[in-house]
Amino acid sequence: QVQLVESGGGLVQAGGSLRLSCAASGRIVSIHAMGWYRQAPGKQRELVAAIRSGSSANYADSVKGRFTISRDNAQNTVYLQMNSLKPDDTAVYYCNVDCVVAGVKFDAWGQGTQVTVSS
Repeated sequence: QVQLVESGGGLVQAGGSLRLSCAASGRIVSIHAMGWYRQAPGKQRELVAAIRSGSSANYADSVKGRFTISRDNAQNTVYLQMNSLKPDDTAVYYCNVDCVVAGVKFDAWGQGTQVTVSS
């Protein structure tokens, strides 16, 4: 129904930057919200940032001031600009899209992209 393609993960030194992208495709009628979650080894998946259709955004306290989420509504794409990266940011990052497909609310997840920050 909905396909999410993530890109942009990788290995970076502490203090560096990465930009994640997630493009949604399929029979999407509308998108309510798009976001990024992350899961580190041995930890629960947590919300990193989310942006709603009106472009209001919220962030985890741990990334405020360092990460910026944005979206391109025409391309159904969400971005996460990550600056001043820390080793604690190391995790698999998952894209999430809250959308409507064929009149039904649908919650889609990407396959995940690894972000590794070395000290």
